[in-house]
Amino acid sequence: MASAIRDQRVEVIRKLAKQNGGLLTTSQIEAAGIGRAAIAEFVSLGILSKEGRGVYYDAGEFPDEWQIFQSRSVKLIFSYGSALYLWGISDRIPHIWDVTVPQGFNASRIKKRNERVRFHYVSAEKWSIGVAETTTPYGNAVRLYDRERCVVDLVRRKETVDSQLYLKTLRAYFTDGKSDNIKLLRYAKAFNVERLVRDYMEILTR
Repeated sequence: MASAIRDQRVEVIRKLAKQNGGLLTTSQIEAAGIGRAAIAEFVSLGILSKEGRGVYYDAGEFPDEWQIFQSRSVKLIFSYGSALYLWGISDRIPHIWDVTVPQGFNASRIKKRNERVRFHYVSAEKWSIGVAETTTPYGNAVRLYDRERCVVDLVRRKETVDSQLYLKTLRAYFTDGKSDNIKLLRYAKAFNVERLVRDYMEILTR
């Protein structure tokens, strides 16, 4: 690869990476007119870091693990403690990422590459309830469940959730002035925990 052409392509890649929080996919790079042979050379030169199948990171950027992990699949939605941390409800930095995926999702490949992940499975219909977007501590966009879905998930899985996190989340949700009780009850009904959620609403909003 001629030096001048390579420099031009590096500039294109870094511009694309900056627009995407440092993360790039093979299709994005190819759409910019850079072929797979050049991508492989950039990896060997240390300009790009390969993070997964068809996923690369500008080696000059500080990697955002949240963004990189979620790039493995559009089906990975941050949930439970991970989502609560991103919403600022929990101050516990997650040592294990909680993600929810639709039933039937093949997680074996992701599990092999990531030991710090806990998968939660729901029906495809319920998986899509409450999907939202926020930014990671590095400022990059990721998908997660909204606050209302997080509350419903905790209520329906109470026996498996840390009690301190459980109580702190419910108190924070009902007292910080940001609650959407209509949406919350709609979700609760869909997951068959409406009665329980109403009881918490009554107790914590007195």
